[in-house]
Amino acid sequence: MTESCDLCIVGAGLAGLNALYAASRHLAPDQRIVLVDRRRRVGGMWVDTYPYVRLHQPHGMFTAGDIAWTLGRERSYLATRDEVLDHLQYCLEELRTRVRVDEFYGWDMVCDEQTDGGVRVSCRSADGETLEIDAAKLIKAYGFRITPNEPLPLSSARVHSVSPDHCDVRDGEIRDSAAPVWIIGGGKTAMDTAHALITHCPGREVNLVAGGGTFFQCRDKFFPDGARRWFGGTLISALGAQASRRFDGTNEDEVWRWHRARYGTWLTPDTASFLLGVLSEDECKTIADGLHSVTMDYLVDAVDRGDGVELTFRSGATTAIEPGGWIVNCTGYVTHRDDPYEPYLSAGGSVVSIQIRSATLHLSSYMGYFMTHMLMLDRLRGTPLYELDVQELRNKSPKALPYTLLTLAQYNLSLMADELPAKVFAECGLDFDRWYPLPRRLAATARFMLTHRRRRDHQRRALDTVSERFDLRCGPLPGQGRTPVRSNTANSTRM
Repeated sequence: MTESCDLCIVGAGLAGLNALYAASRHLAPDQRIVLVDRRRRVGGMWVDTYPYVRLHQPHGMFTAGDIAWTLGRERSYLATRDEVLDHLQYCLEELRTRVRVDEFYGWDMVCDEQTDGGVRVSCRSADGETLEIDAAKLIKAYGFRITPNEPLPLSSARVHSVSPDHCDVRDGEIRDSAAPVWIIGGGKTAMDTAHALITHCPGREVNLVAGGGTFFQCRDKFFPDGARRWFGGTLISALGAQASRRFDGTNEDEVWRWHRARYGTWLTPDTASFLLGVLSEDECKTIADGLHSVTMDYLVDAVDRGDGVELTFRSGATTAIEPGGWIVNCTGYVTHRDDPYEPYLSAGGSVVSIQIRSATLHLSSYMGYFMTHMLMLDRLRGTPLYELDVQELRNKSPKALPYTLLTLAQYNLSLMADELPAKVFAECGLDFDRWYPLPRRLAATARFMLTHRRRRDHQRRALDTVSERFDLRCGPLPGQGRTPVRSNTANSTRM
């Protein structure tokens, strides 16, 4: 089977839908986009994530482009998995009214090859069928490639080893059991799991094995309700600007302490990790009050000893637990993969890759949106955007990662601001600053436009320092030299 199209997008998650939105602003209604995804429907990771997951941030800014939600809930509402999936389906339906979209679900992309006329994409279905797509352009909207967690392989036959993606902790056998639960992990999935157990099963013994501990950005400080939206709170764009001004590529410990003290919340005595997660003070208190114990260590195994079970930890410590207990694996969703590198732009200029080995922004949704606009306006080959190997930096310095990402985003958005029409930024509904009233947003935009060019040198030096210190990829693509600043008048027939 062979198809032809003007644009092929591989990945129907949030990154892919934002790429689709951006492309729809440049293509004519009769031009064709082919959307391919290995899952059974649109939605990306939300299709197979755990059922009690909720959005980290208020739901309105989790969308494609500026497509508004139709949920009819208060602005601060944290949408559930099914509500997110319904909205992403709605986004796709809205975009199909603007441009022709043909969907191919259940297909894995095997390879792509650039041709004289564009790109040939080869796909295969689960039953072995093949699909060839001849496209003028290709966007691989892989994002973070988050896949379901499997239960931990444990030696003990007397415990239940499960994962959130295969066991709803609010229901079924785990709810009916009175045995203690041990949550393994300290990140947002662990917090979601603890919160679900504590609120749905009051009095249940819930224990947390938190590794090195995690701190989160305090939702109350960035998304205040009521009149505080006018006079209080901190815009997310201000956090990015503040962090990138402080970070010089060597002082992540100092920036870490400042960030945690000013904007953080946490429930563990130590906090060795921060991965841009968000938690409210109320959620934090509910979890802290409901936990039976917190262990600051890393689980190695659960082993049968006599008539009991013993948990063994990386430090060499052990803990005896009750047989029949539940071990819930909440570790490693973002960082457990080892994917091959590919540049964000192919040598021929027809393929954009959105993934963590060559990240250009801090979130894959932003990459899907802005990188597609840059591609469709033919601005990528002439703009020396920096790419960052997130996977490698996470392995070498988890503490430097968030501040390198924020600096990367500030630097690349500065370059893009000189290349893209103002309307591209105005239509970016992903912007967390939209939580605040228009006057505050306009003031933030004015500050950015007045200062972003003169801050580039500092940001570039910090990124170069990270590259040299950790011996990893953090810089422009080969052959991408500095270019003169263009005026902000780029346009297309659709924009």
